[in-house]
Amino acid sequence: MVDANGIPLAIKLTGANRHDVTQLLPLVDAIPPIRGKPGAPLRKPKLVMADRAYHSDPHRMKLSARAIATEIARRNTPHGSGLGIFRWYVEQTLALMHQFKRLRTRDDRDDEIHEAFMTIACAIMCWRRLHSSGGYF
Repeated sequence: MVDANGIPLAIKLTGANRHDVTQLLPLVDAIPPIRGKPGAPLRKPKLVMADRAYHSDPHRMKLSARAIATEIARRNTPHGSGLGIFRWYVEQTLALMHQFKRLRTRDDRDDEIHEAFMTIACAIMCWRRLHSSGGYF
């Protein structure tokens, strides 16, 4: 899960045979409190945008019950939802993660090792993005 600028907020390691929609709610739950404006830290996103792989009416209802708006493309509908211009940030973040050779092809048998390298890669990507922009807040 990334924010609107492509900064990774949460990652989840799963098997290749797991469907994307099963990980939507765990990813939303994994977002840490985000500081910014004065007051309590933001603990949930205001809006979740996703592609057709995440289309599920029960998941939409669960997010709606948490007061999280959704813009998820529906399956079996014509293309042109307009989410592609926002999806670019997610694809860019995945491409940046694949620049780390150790993550491009998984050779580690132990999940904890691979997840640790994913976490380090996300930390480096956050540092690079925030350092180059002169600050996030």
